[in-house]
Amino acid sequence: MNEAATPAAKDVLDHLQSKEADLVAMLKTMTEAESPSDVPGAQHEIREIIAGQFERLGYSVKRIPGHTSGGMLHARPADQSQTRPTQLLLGHYDTVWPLGTLEDMPFEHDGDVVRGPGVYDMKGGVAQALLAIETLQHFKIRPQVVPHIFLNSDEEVGSRESRRYIESLAPHMNRVFVLEPSLGPAGRLKTARKGIARFSVTVRGEAAHAGLDPGAGASAILELSHVIQNLFALNDFDRGVTVNVGTIDGGLRPNVVAPESQAVVDVRVETKEDGERVEKAILNLEPVVEGTSLVIEGGFGRPAMERTPQNRQLWRLARTLGDELGLQLEEGLAGGGSDGNFTSLYTATLDGLGAVGDGAHARHEHLRLGRTIEHAALLTLLLMAPPLEAEGERG
Repeated sequence: MNEAATPAAKDVLDHLQSKEADLVAMLKTMTEAESPSDVPGAQHEIREIIAGQFERLGYSVKRIPGHTSGGMLHARPADQSQTRPTQLLLGHYDTVWPLGTLEDMPFEHDGDVVRGPGVYDMKGGVAQALLAIETLQHFKIRPQVVPHIFLNSDEEVGSRESRRYIESLAPHMNRVFVLEPSLGPAGRLKTARKGIARFSVTVRGEAAHAGLDPGAGASAILELSHVIQNLFALNDFDRGVTVNVGTIDGGLRPNVVAPESQAVVDVRVETKEDGERVEKAILNLEPVVEGTSLVIEGGFGRPAMERTPQNRQLWRLARTLGDELGLQLEEGLAGGGSDGNFTSLYTATLDGLGAVGDGAHARHEHLRLGRTIEHAALLTLLLMAPPLEAEGERG
């Protein structure tokens, strides 16, 4: 039960707008703590910065060590009731930028724009979560649904270590808010994401002299050309299915029939059914060139995040609260994946609640303060909302 009257949406927005300088300061501190995914040792500083901020807000913070990553962070109110439902704020503090990027891509604040490596994807979202929790405390609100925060350091490389932690938390959550940046400069929320798979195809043939006795060989490159055409035939752009052979390699030298070749394949789908169909087709490919064989490995690392009934329920709530803030919220499908792809399998999930800006993974990466603060206000109102009812419980 709330400890104080629920504030008006305008009051929440006004309070957060008064915190703009705090937001900029947080962004500067976090951005200047470089945290590339592939350098686990570099993650300690940023994790401690974030953990300290949550601890100052009265949250209990569990630091989870990593074996292949820089670890994880799970924060929850220190006085949490065990009987109340819970909700999860989900994000990451790793970035794609290598150590030293700040030297020629420094943190910059110019009016409404903040630039820097990782500021948009997604240290801005982490800062929004901190501001949202501070705002709840400012208005003395004790949400009916207890906020938990889970942040990892390997999202940009597939969440291979943190996935099991995320999937262990999700079934216990009434809902999940993913703090990834919004979809494009318009600030659209992400209500669907494509599933992502990666496959490697290795073709083994038989080497022979290309001039003296080519018939004694079996060309792995020739076989790979057939494989590539079969893979291309699986594309169905109308259904959102893309199968891309991104790299190929093979052969020894021009005068040798190639004994081996390889391809790496990226697959994106919008539905579980299409994912299963395409995966089966790829894994069941058979060679057509006599004397060659195929070794196919891989699969889906992130399932599709679909517009399930529970996800639509959460989107409708966000749109209603957006109206209270004077925001005309729009939704979209993201071609890339996030950890929301995992949680959507278990509970209502809404993605893209983080920073509004542009340039993820690009040198023009930036966020817009005004729009990002509006998203922080939306996040705060969502945290204050009563628990979602299961679809079958609504009369």
